[in-house]
Amino acid sequence: MTRHIYSCPLRWSDMDAFGHVNNVVFLRYLEEARIDFMFRLAPGEGSTSFTGGSVVARHEIDYVRPLVHRHEPVTIESWVTKIGAASLTIAYEIKDETTLYVRASTIVVPFNLAESRPRRITAEEKVFLREYLDDDAEEEAVAA
Repeated sequence: MTRHIYSCPLRWSDMDAFGHVNNVVFLRYLEEARIDFMFRLAPGEGSTSFTGGSVVARHEIDYVRPLVHRHEPVTIESWVTKIGAASLTIAYEIKDETTLYVRASTIVVPFNLAESRPRRITAEEKVFLREYLDDDAEEEAVAA
């Protein structure tokens, strides 16, 4: 399985009154990594994959360790744990070389902005997503 790697800088304004990254800011970090994964890395030149929009149906976050401000960025690893007909689940870890700060997942629903409704995942998008599919999830999909 391939993981998408995103280097995320910390900003002074990310800190809360206790001197660590505010819990809400972690959602922004996840969003930056997800957008980088789904849009900048969308397959093929001129491809329309993932460009029609998407909405977040669910976030789940486990805060493992506090993260304090520093000049070095954190690494956000992203991968796919589930591909459905009209949704996908992305898992994340926010960490550095020695410490895991956050484990999270997001359910994303592709969305047709012109029709203002959810849409199905295209065949081209599935090919791209399978490259990042967790090995355990891939075994479950084959067995089903």
